Amino acid sequence: MKRIVLAVMCSTACVSAFAKPLSCEALKDQIEAKIQGRNVSSYTLEIVSNADVHDQNMVVGSCDGGTKKIIYQKNDK
Repeated sequence: MKRIVLAVMCSTACVSAFAKPLSCEALKDQIEAKIQGRNVSSYTLEIVSNADVHDQNMVVGSCDGGTKKIIYQKNDK
């Protein structure tokens, strides 16, 4: 029984360590790497407050505990 409790406690500790939220800049860098991996040449990523989001379809990430959003806009040539 003690082993099961210890296993559950260790599992919980591991999950919470992995669930630590990223900073806005770190998340933006990850998203940017994925976009560049798809060979998108002209785009804009911007970190804005929730109040400044006008189109939810442009939101590609959330950071700072959900108080800020990262928005994506493809720039047409």
